[in-house]
Amino acid sequence: MAKYRGPVCRLCRREGIKLYLKGDRCYTNKCAFERRPYAPGQHGKGRVKVSDYGLQLRAKQKARRIYGVLEKQFRSYYEEAAKVRGVTGEVLLQILESRLDNMVFRAGFAASRSQARQLVRHGHFTVNGMKVDIPSYRVKPEDVIAVREKSRSSVLMKDIAEALGDRSVPEWLDVNKSLLTCQVLRLPERAEIDIPVEEHLIVERYSR
Repeated sequence: MAKYRGPVCRLCRREGIKLYLKGDRCYTNKCAFERRPYAPGQHGKGRVKVSDYGLQLRAKQKARRIYGVLEKQFRSYYEEAAKVRGVTGEVLLQILESRLDNMVFRAGFAASRSQARQLVRHGHFTVNGMKVDIPSYRVKPEDVIAVREKSRSSVLMKDIAEALGDRSVPEWLDVNKSLLTCQVLRLPERAEIDIPVEEHLIVERYSR
């Protein structure tokens, strides 16, 4: 499975905003963006004039990096969204939100999307009773995501279960903290998706 293997804190600095790619570490003073809130590289502190194309590119890259999706797959999501009736940018975000790794993160079963992706790949979750180890698996309304019975006794899952009480859960998910299950009630509306991305710039980028 192809994935970005470089330093993730560098991505936050490049986008000029915290992307919360390292989970709890991003909330501490160890966060690289807190210490160096400017773009990486020799000219990172310089003042750069950004063109319209640059704004569109940054919006796309920001969304890709938040959800941990590479370019080829991200473009296929856009092409799918463009064929669906509705606002293309909003549909694109709904598609990204419906990924299994994102749903695991939203439910509070992982501290970050990257950790959620790893847990899914290691087979710790089921969807409607069937083991699924594909992070990009698309979850639908009424699907039930659950921690596998064999995984609940692991130290990591016990720590996650203890931390669930402190995590807020989106309204479109119904999480049972004692059973470690999550039912998808519906897909989120744009106002409920709390990512700092102007999706219309992504649409403009791919419409060129």
